[in-house]
Amino acid sequence: MNTPAPSAPLVLFVDDEADELVATRYLLEAHGISPVATLQDPRQAMAFIAATPPAMIILDLIMPHLPGTQLLARLVREHPALPVVVMTASQDVETAIACMKEGAFDYLVKPVEESRLISAVRHALEVCSLRRHVGVLRNTLLNQKLKHPEAFASILTRHGKMISVFQYIEAIAESPEPALITGETGVGKEMIAGAIHRLSQRSGKLVTVNVAGLDDTLFSDTLFGHMKGAFSGAEKDREGLIVQANEGTLFLDEIGDLTAGSQVKLLRLLQDGTYYPLGSDVPRMSRARIIAATNRNLQQMMNKGTFRQDLFFRLSSHPLEIPPLRKRADDLPMLIDYFLQEAATTMDKPGLKVPAELYTLLSVYHFPGNVRELRALIFNAVARHRFGPVISMESFKEVIQTQRTNQENPEEPEQHDRFLEIPGRFPTLKDAEGYLIREALRRAGNNQGIAATLLGISRQTLNYRLSGRSRNA
Repeated sequence: MNTPAPSAPLVLFVDDEADELVATRYLLEAHGISPVATLQDPRQAMAFIAATPPAMIILDLIMPHLPGTQLLARLVREHPALPVVVMTASQDVETAIACMKEGAFDYLVKPVEESRLISAVRHALEVCSLRRHVGVLRNTLLNQKLKHPEAFASILTRHGKMISVFQYIEAIAESPEPALITGETGVGKEMIAGAIHRLSQRSGKLVTVNVAGLDDTLFSDTLFGHMKGAFSGAEKDREGLIVQANEGTLFLDEIGDLTAGSQVKLLRLLQDGTYYPLGSDVPRMSRARIIAATNRNLQQMMNKGTFRQDLFFRLSSHPLEIPPLRKRADDLPMLIDYFLQEAATTMDKPGLKVPAELYTLLSVYHFPGNVRELRALIFNAVARHRFGPVISMESFKEVIQTQRTNQENPEEPEQHDRFLEIPGRFPTLKDAEGYLIREALRRAGNNQGIAATLLGISRQTLNYRLSGRSRNA
């Protein structure tokens, strides 16, 4: 009996022929499927499963002491979620039909083609993983509480959608399947990847690679390494970063920038765990878990043919979308206070405060750079601060005004046309002005200084417009 300690989904092969057990185990391991446990005596199967639950079973039918058909019936009855692939020399059609009716996941006839066996085992493992994680996810989301809040301590939030993201991470963290993190620049995708890795219980480390700007050769050399003589200057063999991530997590940031050739190589790695160092024609195996992230719209890229659909579906086994800061404004006070204390400590300017109006001003700002931009704004304001305990709002207003100026681009016809889509009676300039002033005051909580900033005018001008409208009322 061969019983490895399973750090990954375990495959159990039950067959009375010792040579068949050894050959099949080596074949599976050569294709990256491990650990594999083997049993020559079917009578030991139920006790083994109770002590070391496998993810799937390969089962021979014709065995002494306990026929495979009887063992199959008991397995299906006592472990209905456990996929059982029957592999036997019997070519009897009625036997095959009976096994499938009994609940067998698949039926293979010896001698089995290698590709057919590998495909069946991988399919069974995928189904087992899906069933397990659906159950975990259901229990996690129904619980509404985080089991490991310490894993997310570095991500400051109280927003409901972010907490839901954390719950989902707890549910899928130990899955070997890839995860795809999407979200705008600065929302914290790398921190999310770190949380997934911390909860994954994987023995290896987290290795981060930003693939933006890497051509096909540099991508392959960085991830997969090269052999001596692979190209000019390759004076010795070099291992790629994927070796460092073995048994750990490989985080590929800016995945939407991959070239077409690099996408094919990444797809091969995801499909069967194999890769080729530059200059080598011998495949190597990797057991690294892949997490990818992008701020680009991969759906649009697929429609344009610049991102492979099969790669997208492989990557997005566990999709996570991180909401932008403007959609979780309730996090702003906590983030502002945290970054203010961080900046004050870093620059040795203790005791600083922000004006109360700043929370209102930033709550109506769209934050194209998200949390990363907010931190930069606070640090900039603290660096410019000279006197008194309250920092000035001027630097924040300057950035908001600059962003507004940069967005005013009449050469973008689609955005311009949408802005002019006005149903019903076309408003006069006076109507439009009144609406904009009322809306700005509403969003600013009737703070005229902030409303003037939103409108892109001075406070004096806003007062003049308000007094003029009051006189004409």
